[in-house]
Amino acid sequence: MIKVAVTGAAGRMGSGIIRKITEQEDMEVVAAIEIPNSPLAGKDAGVQAGAGELGVEIVGSEKLEETLKATKPDVLVDFTIAPAAVETIKTATACGVNIVVGTTGFTEEQMASNIKNVEDNKVGAVISSNMAIGVNVFFNTLKKLAPLLYDFDIEIIEAHHNQKKDAPSGTAMTAFEVIAESLGRDPEEVGVYGRQGMVGKRTPEEIGIHAIRGGDIVGDHTVLFVGDGERIEVKHQAHTREVFIAGVIRAIRYVPTAEKGVVSSMNDVLGLE
Repeated sequence: MIKVAVTGAAGRMGSGIIRKITEQEDMEVVAAIEIPNSPLAGKDAGVQAGAGELGVEIVGSEKLEETLKATKPDVLVDFTIAPAAVETIKTATACGVNIVVGTTGFTEEQMASNIKNVEDNKVGAVISSNMAIGVNVFFNTLKKLAPLLYDFDIEIIEAHHNQKKDAPSGTAMTAFEVIAESLGRDPEEVGVYGRQGMVGKRTPEEIGIHAIRGGDIVGDHTVLFVGDGERIEVKHQAHTREVFIAGVIRAIRYVPTAEKGVVSSMNDVLGLE
Protein backbone atom coordinates (compact mmCIF):
# COMPACT_ATOMS: atom_id res chain seq x y z
CA MET A 1 0.00 0.00 0.00
CA ILE A 2 1.37 3.40 -1.01
CA LYS A 3 0.76 5.98 1.71
CA VAL A 4 0.15 9.46 0.31
CA ALA A 5 0.15 12.97 1.78
CA VAL A 6 -1.64 15.68 -0.22
CA THR A 7 -1.00 19.42 0.10
CA GLY A 8 -3.57 21.92 -1.08
CA ALA A 9 -5.96 19.21 0.05
CA ALA A 10 -9.12 21.33 -0.14
CA GLY A 11 -8.31 22.92 -3.50
CA ARG A 12 -9.71 21.78 -6.85
CA MET A 13 -6.72 19.62 -7.72
CA GLY A 14 -6.07 18.44 -4.18
CA SER A 15 -9.67 17.35 -3.69
CA GLY A 16 -9.69 15.57 -7.04
CA ILE A 17 -6.45 13.75 -6.20
CA ILE A 18 -7.85 12.63 -2.85
CA ARG A 19 -11.01 11.30 -4.51
CA LYS A 20 -9.00 9.41 -7.11
CA ILE A 21 -6.62 7.92 -4.52
CA THR A 22 -9.59 6.50 -2.61
CA GLU A 23 -10.55 4.60 -5.78
CA GLN A 24 -7.16 2.84 -5.99
CA GLU A 25 -6.61 -0.52 -4.33
CA ASP A 26 -2.91 0.12 -3.74
CA MET A 27 -3.03 3.64 -2.25
CA GLU A 28 -4.34 5.46 0.78
CA VAL A 29 -4.39 9.07 1.95
CA VAL A 30 -2.62 9.38 5.29
CA ALA A 31 -2.20 13.16 5.54
CA ALA A 32 -3.96 16.25 4.16
CA ILE A 33 -2.32 19.66 4.42
CA GLU A 34 -3.76 23.10 3.81
CA ILE A 35 -2.64 26.72 4.23
CA PRO A 36 -1.09 27.78 7.57
CA ASN A 37 -3.66 27.99 10.35
CA SER A 38 -6.36 26.87 7.94
CA PRO A 39 -9.97 27.30 9.09
CA LEU A 40 -10.49 23.77 7.72
CA ALA A 41 -8.03 22.28 10.21
CA GLY A 42 -9.59 19.35 12.04
CA LYS A 43 -12.15 18.63 9.33
CA ASP A 44 -12.15 15.27 7.58
CA ALA A 45 -10.20 15.50 4.31
CA GLY A 46 -12.39 12.92 2.60
CA VAL A 47 -15.60 14.72 3.46
CA GLN A 48 -14.14 18.01 2.21
CA ALA A 49 -13.09 16.33 -1.04
CA GLY A 50 -16.45 14.65 -1.56
CA ALA A 51 -14.96 11.19 -1.10
CA GLY A 52 -16.69 10.25 2.14
CA GLU A 53 -15.16 10.05 5.58
CA LEU A 54 -11.50 8.94 5.59
CA GLY A 55 -10.55 9.53 9.20
CA VAL A 56 -7.76 11.88 8.04
CA GLU A 57 -7.95 15.37 9.49
CA ILE A 58 -6.80 18.41 7.53
CA VAL A 59 -3.87 20.19 9.18
CA GLY A 60 -2.30 23.58 8.51
CA SER A 61 1.09 23.61 6.81
CA GLU A 62 2.68 25.00 9.97
CA LYS A 63 2.39 21.40 11.22
CA LEU A 64 3.76 19.79 8.04
CA GLU A 65 6.95 18.41 9.52
CA GLU A 66 5.31 16.84 12.58
CA THR A 67 2.50 15.46 10.40
CA LEU A 68 4.93 13.78 8.00
CA LYS A 69 6.91 12.30 10.88
CA ALA A 70 3.72 10.99 12.49
CA THR A 71 2.07 9.55 9.37
CA LYS A 72 5.21 8.44 7.47
CA PRO A 73 3.87 8.78 3.91
CA ASP A 74 5.70 7.18 1.00
CA VAL A 75 4.81 10.09 -1.28
CA LEU A 76 3.79 13.72 -0.87
CA VAL A 77 1.78 15.28 -3.72
CA ASP A 78 1.91 19.06 -4.13
CA PHE A 79 -0.38 21.17 -6.31
CA THR A 80 -0.25 24.59 -4.66
CA ILE A 81 1.66 27.78 -5.49
CA ALA A 82 5.38 28.09 -6.09
CA PRO A 83 6.50 29.92 -2.90
CA ALA A 84 4.58 27.48 -0.68
CA ALA A 85 5.69 24.46 -2.70
CA VAL A 86 9.36 25.36 -2.30
CA GLU A 87 9.02 25.21 1.48
CA THR A 88 6.93 22.03 1.32
CA ILE A 89 9.55 20.32 -0.87
CA LYS A 90 12.30 21.41 1.52
CA THR A 91 10.45 19.94 4.51
CA ALA A 92 9.25 16.76 2.80
CA THR A 93 12.63 15.84 1.35
CA ALA A 94 14.32 16.51 4.69
CA CYS A 95 11.85 14.01 6.19
CA GLY A 96 12.84 11.44 3.55
CA VAL A 97 9.48 11.59 1.74
CA ASN A 98 9.34 11.09 -2.03
CA ILE A 99 7.58 13.91 -3.88
CA VAL A 100 5.24 14.35 -6.85
CA VAL A 101 4.94 18.04 -7.73
CA GLY A 102 2.63 19.57 -10.32
CA THR A 103 2.88 23.14 -9.05
CA THR A 104 3.87 25.67 -11.73
CA GLY A 105 5.46 29.11 -11.76
CA PHE A 106 8.81 28.26 -10.15
CA THR A 107 11.61 30.73 -10.77
CA GLU A 108 15.01 29.37 -11.82
CA GLU A 109 16.24 29.95 -8.29
CA GLN A 110 13.28 28.11 -6.76
CA MET A 111 13.68 25.16 -9.12
CA ALA A 112 17.39 24.99 -8.33
CA SER A 113 16.46 24.83 -4.63
CA ASN A 114 13.96 22.03 -5.32
CA ILE A 115 16.54 20.00 -7.23
CA LYS A 116 19.19 20.51 -4.55
CA ASN A 117 16.83 19.35 -1.81
CA VAL A 118 16.01 16.19 -3.78
CA GLU A 119 19.69 15.51 -4.43
CA ASP A 120 20.87 16.23 -0.89
CA ASN A 121 18.17 14.11 0.76
CA LYS A 122 18.32 11.24 -1.75
CA VAL A 123 14.58 10.93 -2.31
CA GLY A 124 12.59 10.05 -5.41
CA ALA A 125 10.92 12.97 -7.18
CA VAL A 126 8.67 13.71 -10.13
CA ILE A 127 8.34 17.41 -10.90
CA SER A 128 6.32 18.31 -13.99
CA SER A 129 4.55 21.43 -15.22
CA ASN A 130 1.78 19.21 -16.57
CA MET A 131 0.91 15.72 -15.42
CA ALA A 132 -1.55 14.94 -18.22
CA ILE A 133 -0.51 11.83 -20.11
CA GLY A 134 -1.51 13.31 -23.47
CA VAL A 135 0.37 16.57 -22.95
CA ASN A 136 3.58 14.70 -22.27
CA VAL A 137 3.14 12.88 -25.57
CA PHE A 138 2.59 16.42 -26.96
CA PHE A 139 5.99 17.49 -25.56
CA ASN A 140 7.62 14.40 -27.02
CA THR A 141 6.09 15.15 -30.43
CA LEU A 142 7.39 18.74 -30.35
CA LYS A 143 10.88 17.51 -29.48
CA LYS A 144 10.94 15.30 -32.57
CA LEU A 145 9.12 17.70 -34.90
CA ALA A 146 11.00 20.95 -34.23
CA PRO A 147 14.33 19.90 -35.81
CA LEU A 148 12.48 18.88 -38.98
CA LEU A 149 10.83 22.31 -39.20
CA TYR A 150 13.83 24.40 -38.08
CA ASP A 151 13.23 27.09 -40.74
CA PHE A 152 9.51 27.55 -39.92
CA ASP A 153 8.25 30.37 -37.67
CA ILE A 154 7.15 28.97 -34.32
CA GLU A 155 4.42 30.41 -32.10
CA ILE A 156 2.95 28.99 -28.87
CA ILE A 157 -0.56 29.91 -27.72
CA GLU A 158 -2.00 28.83 -24.36
CA ALA A 159 -5.47 29.40 -22.91
CA HIS A 160 -6.66 28.86 -19.33
CA HIS A 161 -9.49 29.80 -16.98
CA ASN A 162 -9.78 33.30 -15.57
CA GLN A 163 -8.64 32.23 -12.09
CA LYS A 164 -5.14 31.14 -13.16
CA LYS A 165 -2.55 33.42 -11.57
CA ASP A 166 0.65 32.71 -13.51
CA ALA A 167 1.32 33.38 -17.19
CA PRO A 168 2.49 31.96 -19.45
CA SER A 169 1.47 28.56 -18.13
CA GLY A 170 4.11 26.11 -16.98
CA THR A 171 3.04 23.82 -19.81
CA ALA A 172 3.60 26.54 -22.42
CA MET A 173 7.01 27.27 -20.94
CA THR A 174 7.94 23.59 -21.03
CA ALA A 175 6.86 23.40 -24.68
CA PHE A 176 8.97 26.49 -25.38
CA GLU A 177 12.02 25.04 -23.63
CA VAL A 178 11.64 21.67 -25.39
CA ILE A 179 11.48 23.37 -28.79
CA ALA A 180 14.35 25.77 -28.09
CA GLU A 181 16.58 22.96 -26.83
CA SER A 182 15.73 20.79 -29.84
CA LEU A 183 16.78 23.66 -32.12
CA GLY A 184 19.89 24.61 -30.16
CA ARG A 185 18.52 28.06 -29.31
CA ASP A 186 18.98 29.92 -26.05
CA PRO A 187 15.50 30.39 -24.47
CA GLU A 188 16.58 33.68 -22.90
CA GLU A 189 17.46 35.09 -26.30
CA VAL A 190 14.62 33.81 -28.50
CA GLY A 191 11.49 34.03 -26.35
CA VAL A 192 9.01 36.77 -27.28
CA TYR A 193 6.09 37.16 -24.87
CA GLY A 194 3.21 38.76 -26.74
CA ARG A 195 3.61 41.69 -29.09
CA GLN A 196 2.42 45.30 -28.95
CA GLY A 197 3.22 48.40 -30.94
CA MET A 198 6.00 48.80 -33.50
CA VAL A 199 7.98 45.70 -32.58
CA GLY A 200 9.63 45.36 -35.96
CA LYS A 201 9.82 42.43 -38.33
CA ARG A 202 9.75 38.96 -36.84
CA THR A 203 13.20 37.35 -36.62
CA PRO A 204 13.63 33.75 -37.85
CA GLU A 205 14.98 32.58 -34.50
CA GLU A 206 12.34 33.96 -32.17
CA ILE A 207 9.64 31.80 -30.61
CA GLY A 208 6.44 33.59 -29.61
CA ILE A 209 4.56 32.71 -26.43
CA HIS A 210 1.04 34.07 -25.90
CA ALA A 211 -1.40 33.69 -22.99
CA ILE A 212 -5.20 33.84 -23.08
CA ARG A 213 -7.38 33.89 -19.95
CA GLY A 214 -11.13 33.41 -19.88
CA GLY A 215 -14.06 31.59 -18.35
CA ASP A 216 -13.51 28.01 -17.27
CA ILE A 217 -10.99 26.84 -19.89
CA VAL A 218 -9.16 23.92 -18.28
CA GLY A 219 -6.08 24.14 -20.47
CA ASP A 220 -5.43 24.50 -24.22
CA HIS A 221 -1.96 24.54 -25.79
CA THR A 222 -1.25 25.03 -29.48
CA VAL A 223 2.11 25.22 -31.25
CA LEU A 224 2.13 26.65 -34.77
CA PHE A 225 4.95 25.82 -37.17
CA VAL A 226 4.39 28.31 -40.00
CA GLY A 227 6.22 28.17 -43.31
CA ASP A 228 5.67 29.86 -46.64
CA GLY A 229 2.39 28.54 -47.99
CA GLU A 230 1.77 25.96 -45.25
CA ARG A 231 1.57 25.45 -41.51
CA ILE A 232 1.40 22.60 -39.03
CA GLU A 233 -0.48 22.96 -35.75
CA VAL A 234 0.15 20.64 -32.82
CA LYS A 235 -2.54 20.98 -30.17
CA HIS A 236 -3.44 19.53 -26.79
CA GLN A 237 -6.73 20.33 -25.09
CA ALA A 238 -7.63 19.28 -21.57
CA HIS A 239 -11.39 18.89 -21.24
CA THR A 240 -11.32 18.09 -17.52
CA ARG A 241 -8.85 18.17 -14.63
CA GLU A 242 -9.21 14.40 -14.47
CA VAL A 243 -6.54 14.15 -17.20
CA PHE A 244 -3.98 15.69 -14.85
CA ILE A 245 -5.06 13.50 -11.97
CA ALA A 246 -4.66 10.34 -14.08
CA GLY A 247 -1.04 11.32 -14.60
CA VAL A 248 -0.60 12.02 -10.89
CA ILE A 249 -1.74 8.50 -10.06
CA ARG A 250 0.86 7.06 -12.44
CA ALA A 251 3.53 9.29 -10.91
CA ILE A 252 2.59 8.19 -7.37
CA ARG A 253 3.09 4.57 -8.39
CA TYR A 254 6.37 5.37 -10.12
CA VAL A 255 8.18 7.57 -7.61
CA PRO A 256 8.75 5.15 -4.70
CA THR A 257 10.94 3.00 -6.97
CA ALA A 258 12.46 5.90 -8.96
CA GLU A 259 16.18 6.65 -8.83
CA LYS A 260 16.89 8.50 -5.60
CA GLY A 261 18.39 11.96 -5.61
CA VAL A 262 17.20 12.60 -9.15
CA VAL A 263 14.27 14.70 -10.38
CA SER A 264 12.31 12.57 -12.84
CA SER A 265 9.91 13.89 -15.47
CA MET A 266 6.65 12.51 -16.81
CA ASN A 267 8.73 11.19 -19.70
CA ASP A 268 10.34 8.86 -17.18
CA VAL A 269 6.99 7.95 -15.66
CA LEU A 270 5.51 7.14 -19.08
CA GLY A 271 8.63 5.55 -20.55
CA LEU A 272 8.92 8.12 -23.35
CA GLU A 273 12.24 8.92 -25.00
